[in-house]
Amino acid sequence: MDILGQLREELSNNIEEKTKNSAQNFFKEKVEVYGVKTSIVTKISRNFFQEISNISKKQVFQLCEELLKPGFLEESFVACNWSYYLRDNYKPDDFYIFEKWLGNYVNNWATCDILCNHTIGTFIETFPGFLSNLKEWTGSKNRWVKRGAAVTLIIPARKGKFLQEILTISDSLLEDTDDLVQKGYGWLLKVASQSQQTQVFNYVMENKKQMPRTALRYAIEKMPAELKERAMKK
Repeated sequence: MDILGQLREELSNNIEEKTKNSAQNFFKEKVEVYGVKTSIVTKISRNFFQEISNISKKQVFQLCEELLKPGFLEESFVACNWSYYLRDNYKPDDFYIFEKWLGNYVNNWATCDILCNHTIGTFIETFPGFLSNLKEWTGSKNRWVKRGAAVTLIIPARKGKFLQEILTISDSLLEDTDDLVQKGYGWLLKVASQSQQTQVFNYVMENKKQMPRTALRYAIEKMPAELKERAMKK
């Protein structure tokens, strides 16, 4: 049996009916799941990555794409994990592979976030020249690409990085009508506020009349009560 066949068999062996039955509750869109706990998927990812450690990055990425295509949540998580495990070997052209995955195969917020937070976010920290490409994503018709433009910068934002780009991306998504896009850039602003509160608060105050309430609430969630009150005041 090939490595993907073995992986899928292992996922099938770890199905829990409770997990399977409750999974859809977390998504508005229809998702395909085995019903395996995320912690178990992570463990399986690590174990099987050791099995393919002797093959090239190109071959691993091909396996990742084969896992992403069917749209099963757990298989997508494995693909995202494997691509992240190769972070020390990223090269500039890898961006276009990750962009293809996001645009063609991602079909839910969880896969979007794990791919963008870790794989693409780490890539951007390594090659910040691609920040301009994230700005282009904000004009996409694909909701996951637009959300990805924001959530890719979550971990850099925790480190106090890329504030100007974060605000520029938020500008572009400011009045988007998709609640998952609103939550995406609101989440990004919230994380950025934890290291750069004054700048993010000023941004929120300048834009709160246009900012959807969903995004606004996310953005100010970690701020002191006094600032929250000022931001929410009409």
